[in-house]
Amino acid sequence: MVLPAAALAAVAAALLLASPAAAASATGPVYDADGNLVETPFVPPPDQPRLDEGRATAAFLAHEKVARWLERYPPRPTTDAEFDEERRSWEVKVWSGDAGQIALGRVDDETGAVTEAWTGPQVAWKMARGYEGAFGGRTINRPLVWVPLCALFLLGLANLRRPLSLRNLDLLVLLSFSISLWFFNRGEVFWSVPLAYPPMAYLIARLAWIGARGRRGGTRTLWPVWALAAATVFVAGFRVGLNLQDSNVIDVGYAGVIGGHRIANGEIPWGNMPVQDDLEPCGPADSEGEIRKRIQENGRCESSNPRGDTYGPVAYLAYVPGYWLFGWDGDWGDLPAAHFTSLAFDLLTLAGLALVGVRYGGPQLGATLAFAWVAYPFTQYASNSNTNDAILPAFLVWGFWLASAPWARGALAALSGWTKFASLIVAPLWLTYPGRRPSARFAAGFALATLASFSVLLLEPDLLEAARTFAERSFVWQVGRESPWSVWGWGQYDAEGIPDLHLAQRVLQVALVVAALVVAFVPRRKSPLQLAALTGALLVGFQFVQTHWFYLYIPWFFPFAAFALLAGAAAAGRVEEVERDGEPRPLVAAG
Repeated sequence: MVLPAAALAAVAAALLLASPAAAASATGPVYDADGNLVETPFVPPPDQPRLDEGRATAAFLAHEKVARWLERYPPRPTTDAEFDEERRSWEVKVWSGDAGQIALGRVDDETGAVTEAWTGPQVAWKMARGYEGAFGGRTINRPLVWVPLCALFLLGLANLRRPLSLRNLDLLVLLSFSISLWFFNRGEVFWSVPLAYPPMAYLIARLAWIGARGRRGGTRTLWPVWALAAATVFVAGFRVGLNLQDSNVIDVGYAGVIGGHRIANGEIPWGNMPVQDDLEPCGPADSEGEIRKRIQENGRCESSNPRGDTYGPVAYLAYVPGYWLFGWDGDWGDLPAAHFTSLAFDLLTLAGLALVGVRYGGPQLGATLAFAWVAYPFTQYASNSNTNDAILPAFLVWGFWLASAPWARGALAALSGWTKFASLIVAPLWLTYPGRRPSARFAAGFALATLASFSVLLLEPDLLEAARTFAERSFVWQVGRESPWSVWGWGQYDAEGIPDLHLAQRVLQVALVVAALVVAFVPRRKSPLQLAALTGALLVGFQFVQTHWFYLYIPWFFPFAAFALLAGAAAAGRVEEVERDGEPRPLVAAG
């Protein structure tokens, strides 16, 4: 007879309580009421486990968190428990049919207590377990740092005279991703993921509305240019110091350094990332007693990162200068090359936004946009994680600054797209800006930058094989990957109460592609404001429908959302787009 999960947990708890190992008196002699010795329990030798597989499994299944998750899987699960002599604990695993492994944990052999209990996404994804400082280091995730950054962002940009204004709502929505992040840091994936969608939906609608109408409201920022500029310099210095003093390099930044090393040494990154399986160990053991470095095919002793080759060529070319300056010893340690690259593109985006603001709205807007970038906590979150997520917006921001030069706009759009493929969604919009006719010079710039980016494939003797490897390791893998970091990927858990939304995702993905083509021609004429708003809407839309989403991606769209939502505060007034001799030229008209 197959027991439901709740009954199974109850039986497991009863067995655990009834077992001798769970009783306090099981380790000593037993006497009757007259003081006569009636039982001397067996005490195992010190090197032998006190529990057996059945008792360890029963303890784990009785744990409240595990039992609650197993209720979603009515058939009786398959279990396995293995004793770890070094840690003196039992590792327990639970599987259920097509869902695969659904629970993982540890039971202390001495006490029978469950010391680790991971369920659902937490089984395969350690980042779902809520480890402190796993992304960005400890300091940036502390409320005493994060909340003041949010307050600074709001205080510097809000309309304090009209607390209920739409401008303030926009700013609060941008900050509301913090609620989702709070649940993520607690390991509450099924709360954190859904809470990211309302602000994305709001931004898509708001930016699309601005892009369609070509007008925005808003009031002038209360602070003068000098105050915003001084605050920007101060906060930028704080950000750099925080990155250098208390940040970490996650696998994305590590992959960039490896790719930079491979290119600088005549190899392509794809298919040449360091792996761990079936290779000779080298280097010291880590805190868990495991040697993670292996001697690779190139003869170097390197820490593994086998899936680090999933990005475009620019994502690795961008790390070559950092590698030339600081090198890489094969270890996943401090990685100064990663810090250098992350900070460089963070500051490039900051400078680009300042120039964008000055060009399209005057010094007031330039100071406002620069301040918005440095004060927004999620841009610091990406910087402190030392990822490649500032590279994509950096190229787009500078392309927006040079929007009236089609060849530069095309080249920079290509460099952004061949960093992370998301920004390719804006290529049709940028191709036809500011009207409906495609620009031949944009296409030429895009093509030349694409050829320059993919010239790294020539490092391999067989160009076709190199192209195939690139496609399989990047495009194909990205399209087919599973992830718990969106509601679209939850169908993989095959659990009761969690819907499979793959079909809805496909419908929305098709709608996004159609929208990207439509906005290339409608409205017929576009101002820089409309270009920024529609660019932001498409980038948010891409994130809304992708299977793997994370907070580090927010900086992709933030510069364009900031421009569209805050341009109304510019002291210079309105921005128009006019033509002279058939070429677009930005005109800043004093208000």
